Amino acid sequence: MYTKYAQLLTHYCLEVVPGDKVMIKSTYLSEKLLVELSKEISKAGGIPFIDIEIQDFDNAWLKEADMEQLTWVSPMRKYWNEQFECFLYIRAPYDSKDKIEVPMEKRNAHSEAYKEIRQTYMKRTGDRSMRRSLCQYPTPFSAAEAGMSLQEYERFVFDACNLFDENPIETWRNFGRNQQKVVDYLNSKTKVRYVGPNCDLSFNTEGRIWINSDGKTNMPSGEVYTAPVDNSMNGWVKYTLPSLYMGETVNDIELTIKDGYIEKWQSKDNIEFLNKIFNIPGARRFGEAAIGTNYKIQQITRNILFDEKIGGTIHLAIGDAYKQCNGVNESTVHWDMITDMKHGEIYADDELCYKNGKFIID
Repeated sequence: MYTKYAQLLTHYCLEVVPGDKVMIKSTYLSEKLLVELSKEISKAGGIPFIDIEIQDFDNAWLKEADMEQLTWVSPMRKYWNEQFECFLYIRAPYDSKDKIEVPMEKRNAHSEAYKEIRQTYMKRTGDRSMRRSLCQYPTPFSAAEAGMSLQEYERFVFDACNLFDENPIETWRNFGRNQQKVVDYLNSKTKVRYVGPNCDLSFNTEGRIWINSDGKTNMPSGEVYTAPVDNSMNGWVKYTLPSLYMGETVNDIELTIKDGYIEKWQSKDNIEFLNKIFNIPGARRFGEAAIGTNYKIQQITRNILFDEKIGGTIHLAIGDAYKQCNGVNESTVHWDMITDMKHGEIYADDELCYKNGKFIID
C-alpha cells in the first residue's frame, strides 16, 4: 500500500518531471514511505532531498537562543524555498508531545525573521512554481490521538486517500472534476452567508477566488476555500470541534465579528492561550473561509489535515490569508477552526446552495 501512496504523491500531488528537485520533510518514523518515495521520484526523473526532524531539537535551541540567534535566517532554507520545484511534508509524529516549552515571544521573533521566506513559499505554492503537498504517515501517537488502534488508523488514512481504489489517481481526478463545478458556481457569486445552529455569518468574496482543493496540495483533501474580503465578515460562530494549534487544544471557541474584526471571544477552556493568540498582529481577522467535502472522513482525529476536510463541516482560519485566493491579511498565525454544518445552510448571493452538510447545486 505504501508503494501506491508514494505513486499518488509523486505523480498526482507533486507531478514530478525529469530534473525536479524535491524537498521532503518528515521524521524518521515515516521510513517505509520515504524509501518508496525515493524510488518513485527517481523513476520520474526527479532528485529527492530529505530533511529529518528530531523531537524537541528545534525547541531546545529556541529556548536557549538569544535575539541574534532567533533572527538568523538559514540560507539553505532560503535556497530551497526559492529554487526547488517540489516540497512534500509528511506528518509522522512521535509517541508523545514536545516536552520543551518555548516562550511565545521567542517563537514570534523567530517566526517574524522568516516572514520573507514564508511569503516566497506562499507565492510559489500559490502559482505552483513550487508544487507542494502535505500528507500523513500513520504512527502510534496519531492513532491514539484519533482514538484508534494503529491498524485502524492506518486503514482510515489509506481510505481517506482513496488508496484502496484500483486507480487512486483517477479517483482523485474525477473528484476534482466534480468539485470544480462547485468552485465555478461560488466564483460566480460575491455574497456568502453561513447559517445554522452554530453560526450566522455573512461575508463578501468580490475580487477573491474560491479554490478547488482536490488532493494536489493536501493528501487527503476535500474542501473548497477562499479568503474573505477583510472588512466584510459580520456575525458569530461557535466551533463545535476541538481547535488545536501549537500543541494546545481549545474547546467550544465562540467568536463575535464586526466588519471583519473579531471583537469578542470566549471558550470552554484554555482562554489564556486564546488571549495570547489574539494579541498577535493580524490574528483578529480571517485569512480563510472553507467548506469540507471529504465524506470518507466523518470523525474527529485531532489532526487538522483530516478534520478540516470532514464532509458536512465548515472551517474559518484566523490570521494569514492565502495569496492564491487574492487574500491580503498577514499574520504569523494561520489557525483553522471547525464547526459542524450538518443542520446548516449556505447561501450565495441569497441563493440556497448547501443544505444539511451537502451542496445542492446542479
